[in-house]
Amino acid sequence: MKSRASTARALPRSRSRRPAPGFTLIELMVALTVGAVLTGLAVSSFKYVTNSNRLASEVNALLGDMEYARAQAIKEGLPVTICTSTNGTSCAGTTTWQFGWIVFDDPNGNKTVDAGEQVRRYQRQLQLGDTFTANNAISAITFSREGFALGLPGTILITLHDTTANTQSVRCLQATIVGQLSVKLHGQSGCT
Repeated sequence: MKSRASTARALPRSRSRRPAPGFTLIELMVALTVGAVLTGLAVSSFKYVTNSNRLASEVNALLGDMEYARAQAIKEGLPVTICTSTNGTSCAGTTTWQFGWIVFDDPNGNKTVDAGEQVRRYQRQLQLGDTFTANNAISAITFSREGFALGLPGTILITLHDTTANTQSVRCLQATIVGQLSVKLHGQSGCT
């Protein structure tokens, strides 16, 4: 006689129905759709952030060089000028700062690089077609040994626009006759 234990062993085991590991086609399509939407949002946000950072960098480059010119004028006790320049050796005389600028010692205050006057800094042309234009026909600013901006007709703005003409991207560099320099966003203190 067979025992119960041996009978139980002899019976074939039934397999349980477990789903195969992986994704169904519907789950895969939903995941790809969600991924595509999130990627689209991230790319547009990334473009805004990189554009904003580029504009901030450009306006801060001019701000930094103006602050440097003012500091050097005070330190050296003689006028220092910052002017538009396309070649890095002389002033261009234009109100469009996107083509570059230079900072130089200007003891006679004539806003021209004369023989023996040292060019201290040179900024090359800005990229991507941005425009950087000064109001009041300002192509150069000379700082006195006291740090004042000589010959300015009051407060001036040098306005930076990107190629998209989006008002949210506008930045302005403000300079006053007392040598105060600051960056403004669109809508602040006449920055348009």
